[in-house]
Amino acid sequence: MTNIGGRQIPVNDTQLYVVERGPEGTLPLLVLHGGAGLDHTMFGSHLDALADTYRLVFVDGREQGRSARGTDPSSWTLQQHANDVGALAVSLGFARYAVLGHSFGAFVALQHAADFPGAAGATIISSGVPSTRFLDAVEQGLAVFEPEELREQVTRSWADEAAARTQEDCRTLLIDQMPWHFKDPRDPRIAELCAGLQDMVFSPEVLRASSLEGGGLAIEVEDALPLVTQPVLVLAGLEDRTCPPAASEQIASLIPASQLHIFEESGHMTFVEQEAEYVHVVRQFLDAANAPVPRRV
Repeated sequence: MTNIGGRQIPVNDTQLYVVERGPEGTLPLLVLHGGAGLDHTMFGSHLDALADTYRLVFVDGREQGRSARGTDPSSWTLQQHANDVGALAVSLGFARYAVLGHSFGAFVALQHAADFPGAAGATIISSGVPSTRFLDAVEQGLAVFEPEELREQVTRSWADEAAARTQEDCRTLLIDQMPWHFKDPRDPRIAELCAGLQDMVFSPEVLRASSLEGGGLAIEVEDALPLVTQPVLVLAGLEDRTCPPAASEQIASLIPASQLHIFEESGHMTFVEQEAEYVHVVRQFLDAANAPVPRRV
């Protein structure tokens, strides 16, 4: 597997940091991280098995991770993030590419599909929603989240997002929230995942902006989804407390060339909780999307 060290790529009015894994000359998969305010290291090595066939391009989004700082905060919108995706593909010289976004990255990937239908050859929406109305149930879910000591921890951490100022502030908040994102809040893999957060570069400014009434990051694309033309794979965890399966079902019902896969033993962190199945489903989808179209005789 070819692993190219990270580099800055000029994109619109900024530079985005990317890390590439996998052979050149194969279908590039632009991988968009969650957050907002996190970076590509959240994926760890969980997707690396795909790099035997596909070029994985892990992207730190605008003003996040190791990407350039100093853009106008008014540009930190989902529409601009979505525009950056296509501009990045152009800067990298990709005539054809696929997109995978998880959580906040799924919001960006879905906005990109809605704003630029057919620009990507294929799109994967992993733990996303088509409208912020699907996030309204989070508060209700917190009220009954067990165990109780973790309920208080998660509730407090979300309330503290608006006050995050340092790298350690953000790291502590994410660690405190992680039990919420797993089907089993006591899953032993949570500790391993949190240990890996030492390599993450957080963006407190973007985190604060996204915590304040959406900060321009509210996604509302349901009306545009019937116009999406590329194949779309929609992935969801059956026990996802943040982006419920009903949201993924709605996405799949509105996009003509879509397919839905529900991970029965997962919460929000599907690519960690059921890694082998996740990679298998994504690979099958990309193989089909990348297959040559038979010529008519």
